[in-house]
Amino acid sequence: MSPDPETPTAAPADRAPEACQYYQANPSALSRDNNVGLLIKQVHSLLHRVIDHKAAPLGLTAIQWRPLMLIRHQGIDTPAGLARAMQADAGAITRTLDRLESKGFLRREPYPEDRRVVKIVLTDEGRAVASQILPAIADTLNLHLEGFSDDEIRILFDLLRRMIDNGERYLRQASSPVTPSES
Repeated sequence: MSPDPETPTAAPADRAPEACQYYQANPSALSRDNNVGLLIKQVHSLLHRVIDHKAAPLGLTAIQWRPLMLIRHQGIDTPAGLARAMQADAGAITRTLDRLESKGFLRREPYPEDRRVVKIVLTDEGRAVASQILPAIADTLNLHLEGFSDDEIRILFDLLRRMIDNGERYLRQASSPVTPSES
């Protein structure tokens, strides 16, 4: 059976895919309208702006709804864990937690296993607000996929996963030490 021409195929796991030469190093080739990196960044920015708009009536700013989601749905319960998950510095996380605590959405307690570590616990009000964020995220994602067929959505996921795999593969290879037999 021949592969479906509409379905993207991945290279076998034991070999890297053939290098792509789509882009050239000149301004017209990397314009805003055809630069995949800029387009993905624009989609990412729009997703967050719409979610921020939907979260505003809950009393949450752009930086505040994400920690609530991570605490509630991913079980991250320390400032250091939030900083890693959000790719933010510890100072920014501390300020965000201060604001969320002043709004009554969470409290900080000593971690039972290590009193030097702070554990973040959602209050009843924090859990109630966090439960309203997930529908806002789902609505936002659906809004951005409006007009896409189920097949197009599946293909989009496949293509984005392949881009992620390609980047991760490059970083693994670039960070692996060169042995004397390879040089």
